[in-house]
Amino acid sequence: MMIQLNSNGYVPSAKTMAIEQLPDYLQCMLERMAENVHEAWAYQKMSEGWTFGKANDRLRKKHPSLRPYAQLDESQKDFDRSTALAILGFLMSEGYVVTK
Repeated sequence: MMIQLNSNGYVPSAKTMAIEQLPDYLQCMLERMAENVHEAWAYQKMSEGWTFGKANDRLRKKHPSLRPYAQLDESQKDFDRSTALAILGFLMSEGYVVTK
C-alpha cells in the first residue's frame, strides 16, 4: 500500500512486517503477543476510568473492546496483531533475534 504525503509533509516510516514475513518459529508467538497488546491497552484504559460499553463513548468513557481478547471479533484482533507485528518488525530490523 502506498502512503500519500500528508499535508504537513509527514510520511510514517514504521519498521513493520507482514505475517507472511514472520519466521515460522515466531508465528505461534504472534497471537500471544497480540493478546498481551490488548491486555496492556485495556489495563491502561481501565486505569483511566473507562468501562465496557456497547458503543465507543468518549464522554462516558465506554468502549466495546474492553473485554477479554478471546471475545473480540477478528477485525479487532487484527488491530492488536498489527501492533505485535510492528514491534517484532522493529526488533528484527534493529538486529535483535527473538529465541525461546
